[in-house]
Amino acid sequence: MSSLENNNSYEYVIVGGGMVAGYAINGIREKDTGGDVLVVSKDADVPYERPALSKKLWLDDEFTEENIKVGAEKQPNVSFKFNTTVNKIDRQSKTIQLGDDTVVHYNKLLLATGGEPTTIDGPDDPHVIVFRDWADYRKLRQFSGNHKHVIVVGGGYIGSELAAALIQNDTKVTMIYPEKVLGENQFPEAITSEYEDTFRKAGVNLVNGKKAESYQREKDQLVVTLDDGSQIKGDTLVIGLGVTPRLTLAKASGLELAEDGIEVDEYLQTSDPSIWSAGDIAYYPDKILGRQRIEHVDHARNSGQQVGRNMAGAHEPYTHTPYFYSNIFSISWQAIGSIHPSLPQIFDKREEGTIVYFLKDQQLVGVLVWNVNVNLDDVRNLLANPPANTDELVGSIKENK
Repeated sequence: MSSLENNNSYEYVIVGGGMVAGYAINGIREKDTGGDVLVVSKDADVPYERPALSKKLWLDDEFTEENIKVGAEKQPNVSFKFNTTVNKIDRQSKTIQLGDDTVVHYNKLLLATGGEPTTIDGPDDPHVIVFRDWADYRKLRQFSGNHKHVIVVGGGYIGSELAAALIQNDTKVTMIYPEKVLGENQFPEAITSEYEDTFRKAGVNLVNGKKAESYQREKDQLVVTLDDGSQIKGDTLVIGLGVTPRLTLAKASGLELAEDGIEVDEYLQTSDPSIWSAGDIAYYPDKILGRQRIEHVDHARNSGQQVGRNMAGAHEPYTHTPYFYSNIFSISWQAIGSIHPSLPQIFDKREEGTIVYFLKDQQLVGVLVWNVNVNLDDVRNLLANPPANTDELVGSIKENK
């Protein structure tokens, strides 16, 4: 791993230093062992597996921070510029301008800027963590345990995973979310009561049907004000309200955008043949589901690896259909496709759990696997070749015993 030094021209420049960048570097090296790579990252760390920050690092004592690195920093001829932003892309001269006005030339550019976390009003405070990166995990580790009180705002992926992780690490947890029942915007009604109950039984204090509007510090406590005027006090506040795709650079450079993302073809190439995009911000053609923009780890890994190979000349279509997943307490679920609770559903009860099929215009568009062990390729095959009669969906996916 070398520093930027005086070389301001690179074969490959990657804007963004997250998982996509890490896997893209590994993908590039599969096809091109020598072309120099520069990663410009707002982060302070080499690329790492983000999901572990809210899952495995809290729950598996043998899994350490060293285990979360993607390994891109070990590849030859790769430079990192950390804590650095990019102000501008000049597509004509094939340059980017960094936050300190340094100009860097690229031959091939990857935009992997990911998402900007949503926050709430309040002053900067070391005990307020808008949870997104490795540094946030380190901070929260320091501020948890010993029965300290952590307030978690948000009941989506990050909020629910962190609430579960913290309560299992000797921490008092209050979780605030606007839904009447936890997960009601994620899962079918028949499942959400079991989901919410699991948190309640574990001892998480659930504050439902309310939004956290702002926070302030009062002596050694943080005070969160809710939309009904009530207040909750705690030692640390964690905000897990999802992300908005970072598209400012792409927009300003005139790249084609669609559906809150950068429009890419099946090779993950943008409207500019020298620029690629992958991960959270790419609006890509999925071979089973049609055009999608997906914010999840499986997509970051696979699209990252493929975009790296393609930048290095592979010219292979991205054919992977990603899945979503989470593991919380005794609940393990995976999903592929659209599983919005407003869609019509068919329930397939199994011994330990349930498989839910989601329909749109009588067509299968998504599958949720709840506490059932299946081969996800069977789910993909079913979505690609659904039965003509939806009554045949029940029992169509085999369980792994």
